[in-house]
Amino acid sequence: MDRLDAMRVLLAVVDAGSLSAGSRKLNAPLPSVSRKVADLERYLGTNLIIRTSRNLQLTDAGRDYVDAARKIIADLEEVERRASGEYQTPRGLLTVTMPIEFGHRYVLPIALDFMDKHPEVILNVLSLDRSVHLVNEQVDVAIRLGDLVDSSLHAVKAGEFRLLTCASPAYLERHGVPQHPTELINHDGIMFHNRSFFWSFEIDGKSVELLPQSRIEVNTAASCVAAALNGAGVARLFDYQVPEEVSSGALVQILKDYGGESKPINIVYSRQGLLALKVRAFVDWALPRLRAACSNYGDMP
Repeated sequence: MDRLDAMRVLLAVVDAGSLSAGSRKLNAPLPSVSRKVADLERYLGTNLIIRTSRNLQLTDAGRDYVDAARKIIADLEEVERRASGEYQTPRGLLTVTMPIEFGHRYVLPIALDFMDKHPEVILNVLSLDRSVHLVNEQVDVAIRLGDLVDSSLHAVKAGEFRLLTCASPAYLERHGVPQHPTELINHDGIMFHNRSFFWSFEIDGKSVELLPQSRIEVNTAASCVAAALNGAGVARLFDYQVPEEVSSGALVQILKDYGGESKPINIVYSRQGLLALKVRAFVDWALPRLRAACSNYGDMP
């Protein structure tokens, strides 16, 4: 039995939440994954996981073993990176996660230019609208929007974003320009599926929720932008989603004094162990370019 391979399989199964999900994550047959976990348990002479029809749970011995296995695998990977010269020149697999829409618009072009500049780097892009665990999911760098929760990670601020209220000139000509958020109850709102229908505004230092009329619901920001451009109603969108539309006047920002505070955009990475040169090089490359991109849409009228 290859114990290191069995450790990696066990960690994949635990992180994925079940044997079947672990097999999909590893792109390996389920019987093979199940056998390797069973072989490891047999070698150790104890049960590591409790299998159920829906998920699995770690035994006390399993929790101790998984914690130790994570450290062993991490230490081994660091030794391998040192031996391969990863700390002397940017090389190897660089995994970057980013929010889908913001990432495709602003981050991906920067990452592709970095890859061209560093031919020994292999880029793995994960476009996800969820926050991943960098260490457990073996992610090198994350672009995160909004306030950070995990204080154990190192974060560098690259910019800010804020929520805008906007509509097309044609819509405002037909229905008038609201001067106060309470006037939105007499306006058509372009709403998102599966989100709170209430819109929150800062009025006299307090957060106030209002409910506009709704004649259309959408499930993507692109659809919301298209509907707003076609005069379907008032939309609430992040400034990075409509920079050209607002700058050109195709959409008009309204209720500017009630928009609320801006939120940060951060480049985040783990500082466990010696920082690989590929990570440092990417952060140094991406930071000024992302700041420039954010400042461009941040200067909108």
